[in-house]
Amino acid sequence: MIDLRRLHVLRAVAHYGTVTAAARALHFTPSAASQQIRQLARDLGVDLLEPQGRGVRLTAAAESLLAHADAIAERWEEAELDLRAEYGAPAGQLRVSGFPTSVPVLLAPMAVRLRERHPRLTVRIRETGAPESFDQLFEGEADLAVVEVTPLNPPLSDARYDQQPLLDDPYDLVVPDDHPLAGRGRVDLAEAAQEDWIAPVPDSPCRPRVMSACGAAGFTPDVIHHALDWNVTAHLVAHRLGVALIPRLAQLMPHLPITRVRCAGDPYRRILTCTRRGCRERPAVAAALRELRELAPTAVA
Repeated sequence: MIDLRRLHVLRAVAHYGTVTAAARALHFTPSAASQQIRQLARDLGVDLLEPQGRGVRLTAAAESLLAHADAIAERWEEAELDLRAEYGAPAGQLRVSGFPTSVPVLLAPMAVRLRERHPRLTVRIRETGAPESFDQLFEGEADLAVVEVTPLNPPLSDARYDQQPLLDDPYDLVVPDDHPLAGRGRVDLAEAAQEDWIAPVPDSPCRPRVMSACGAAGFTPDVIHHALDWNVTAHLVAHRLGVALIPRLAQLMPHLPITRVRCAGDPYRRILTCTRRGCRERPAVAAALRELRELAPTAVA
């Protein structure tokens, strides 16, 4: 018999890349995690790890086993769903994670609606970035995540996750109220090519999209200022220190002397909902997804 807990340790090593990182996530010592994998290898009669430099890597046998392990995890989620089906109505605790701009516009209103419609359900929200959201799903610390597509995300084909489109979030050109482009209904970004620009910091997942949108318009922006937060960006624009591209989902502080102008070509970022495979039909998750789908069209109108 295979101990499924040992199989989960192997999945964690594959997910985090090292035994040490997997052990930390699972609250094991590295030696205990290694022992779990060694015992699993003995149970199966195959090698699962092999030396690579100063570390280890998964063997071909381990990679093959992982495909089955992910399928087992999915079937276990489905089994739990079947066992709980008799209870029907959403109840218990629903843990949701989301990136910063999704929380006030999507997740908070979702939680309010769920509280009104399903009083036996408790929603817990955690603000977090995309890589951390996938970690929380993998570790069982989140049931549902709202994530933006980034190069660091697992591919849509990843067998561990069920990733589905929620909305496309357009970027608007944000300028001071008295800027010549402020009165336009729609503007070609090339018209802002000579402006000073405010952009996300270099390691932000939004940075490549801003640079790509400008590149598609035929120019490289002269970035003078960098910001982490969209409201910081908006304040810099309000002080006439440059123009910026800001996603429509971002709720900017009211009364700032700035104007959003829609962009020709409609540059956007894609927003997804993500669950573990087999978890999407759980009553609480399904109810949350229904609310999010209702909220999405008006969030970026």
